Amino acid sequence: MRADRLITLMLLLHSRGRMTAQCIAQHLEVSERTVYRDVDALSSAGVPIYVQPGVGGGVFLDEHYRISLTGLSHAELQALFVESKTRPLADLGLERAEEATLLKLFAALPSVQQAEVERLRSRFFIDPANWFQVIEPSALLPTLQQAVWEDRVVEIKYQVVEGEMFEGAVNAYALVAKANIWYLVAEKSEGEFRNYRLGRIKEMRLTDQRFVRQPFDLAAYWEESCRRFEQISAQRFPPYVALLRVKPGAFWYFPGFLEGHYEQIGGASIEGSVMLRVTFDSLADARTRILGLGTGVEILESEELRQSVIETARAVLQAYESGNH
Repeated sequence: MRADRLITLMLLLHSRGRMTAQCIAQHLEVSERTVYRDVDALSSAGVPIYVQPGVGGGVFLDEHYRISLTGLSHAELQALFVESKTRPLADLGLERAEEATLLKLFAALPSVQQAEVERLRSRFFIDPANWFQVIEPSALLPTLQQAVWEDRVVEIKYQVVEGEMFEGAVNAYALVAKANIWYLVAEKSEGEFRNYRLGRIKEMRLTDQRFVRQPFDLAAYWEESCRRFEQISAQRFPPYVALLRVKPGAFWYFPGFLEGHYEQIGGASIEGSVMLRVTFDSLADARTRILGLGTGVEILESEELRQSVIETARAVLQAYESGNH
């Protein structure tokens, strides 16, 4: 643990420059006495680290000192070099910069760790996109990047999921990519933040007006925003559980689109049908999916869902028979 802490201390000073012992102690979650002991240990090992007392003083490294990457742990190598698709970085025009950065880091590694990286990249790959996910390329992204970077006000015309079109000026605070879908985090009114999905912004104009950015923790805001959204969604659309008999020709749909949301009850029948207890997002979600599977699914429970499917099917049939469609 101490070796890791010493490396972290050096990296902190290398990236931030002069720091007080109190600030270092808070970051490393140790006492100031421990910080000074670590400084003495690094100095004894030949690291040009210094302490300047008094106002404006602090702990600092020699400005010409450079840290090699020999101290990277196995887990740190994995976190840096595991292969992954980074579409959001490509959207921001940073894909080549990421590749160049990793190449420079790789070149600085000792040969033993270079071999470890090659083994790692041939064994693990991370693809953050969901199956069948629709990519939403947006011509607005470059302009919104400028707006966010320069603290600019933008005027948008936005299609709300439920409600009328929103038109107004907002302060462009940040851009967030969630599963390769981009959102604009903006201040709608003082202290009131909203998330706007880029795919639903119908029009946008970058204004010359700049806003005064307030202290804003983007990671904390987004985490709380997601938690609140999921909580509201669960309240408005409580999960709906149904018991279904599924024929062999329709079973593929459940592992393909509802993995983790169903369990099989007992074994298969002679003709190959299985009973599944399925948790849908809502009654409407259950009805829509079951109608799409046609005669491949039979509803065993509940009667409410059965009647909802029957009524919807009758309404569709009547509309087509009467020509009112």
